[in-house]
Amino acid sequence: MTSIVLFNKPYGVLSQFLDHDGHPGLKRYLSLPDIYPMGRLDRDSEGLLLLSDDGQLQARIADPKFKMEKTYLVQLEGSVTKAALDSLARGIKLNDGMTRPARARELTPPVLWPRDPPIRERLQQTTSWIELTITEGRNRQVRRMTAAVGFPTLRLIRSKIGPWQLDNLEPGQYRQETVHLPQAQKRTPKRPLKQAARKPKIAR
Repeated sequence: MTSIVLFNKPYGVLSQFLDHDGHPGLKRYLSLPDIYPMGRLDRDSEGLLLLSDDGQLQARIADPKFKMEKTYLVQLEGSVTKAALDSLARGIKLNDGMTRPARARELTPPVLWPRDPPIRERLQQTTSWIELTITEGRNRQVRRMTAAVGFPTLRLIRSKIGPWQLDNLEPGQYRQETVHLPQAQKRTPKRPLKQAARKPKIAR
């Protein structure tokens, strides 16, 4: 039995503890000792980041061979077409090879927290939202996939990794859950520990 931390990473925050090149790291939000990110989320992406102090659990989640599903809410420039969704689902040829088959569907605009800063929208610009589930973790993969089918990504939020979901976590908040390693990928994690989600304490 081990503990996993679910953190809603805000836009502009690095997936590492130390600040770098003027960008804030995780230490401004998380004061738990000896935990490390399992995988990463780009600075300009938002949403679910998992952390733990257990190396075996980190390997199960971060290693591509386990094909852990990751689900993203993606705001696109333009009105997405069925042809584009079908291409995303079949797999896209990128400069580092074909992507694995994915799941892609159009969404009504989800109710989300405002991004800070807001996305840059042009006058009369049409946007649309999709939900995209992949089993890989290539560098900036989702952004490259949507650009390849003609719909650049404007906003990217990871909502789910395997059985773990953001739920009601606000940006900068986290919660801890207990997980049993042998069933890490097969069972829904237990309810959160009594520790409540915490508001971030931003260093000034």
